[in-house]
Amino acid sequence: MAEVSQGGGGGSKKGGKVRSKKSSTKIDMTPMVDLAFLLLTFFMLTTTFNKPQTMEITMPEKPKAEDKLPEVNEKKVVTLILGANDKIYWYHGITDPEIKVTDFSPNGIRKVLLTQNSQIPGMILLIKPAPDSRYKNMVDILDEMNITNMQRYALVKITEEDKDLVRESNL
Repeated sequence: MAEVSQGGGGGSKKGGKVRSKKSSTKIDMTPMVDLAFLLLTFFMLTTTFNKPQTMEITMPEKPKAEDKLPEVNEKKVVTLILGANDKIYWYHGITDPEIKVTDFSPNGIRKVLLTQNSQIPGMILLIKPAPDSRYKNMVDILDEMNITNMQRYALVKITEEDKDLVRESNL
């Protein structure tokens, strides 16, 4: 049993007066320790911890050597190039692209994605992050894919032709 003992006032016989001896005070700390552990256990068990925020991305199976790559209609392809300063360069088709610039605002890329998706049934998006883009841009564009319910998109390495298109659009 845990106790706190305090000495009682005793009679020292220096002054000649005899004083009565005071009894010492004893405090039993066991109930307070029990209560502390009960409260600690209660709060630990009833607390909800932060759940990690993750996004489900379904990756395709790796193609076998004998598998033929699927052919894609050029008219169904929209390319998004993630550039510096939170800019998105995009164009429709593959040959002879006319590049346009937008940003991550709701009236920016989201409006572009929804408009293009309504105009092009079965649209395929190619997302190409540039070396000077930020990781946040990649996360933001994947969020936009989820918000706009885009079913078919691919993360692709940026080509030299795409880098040239971005440089030409900045001039």
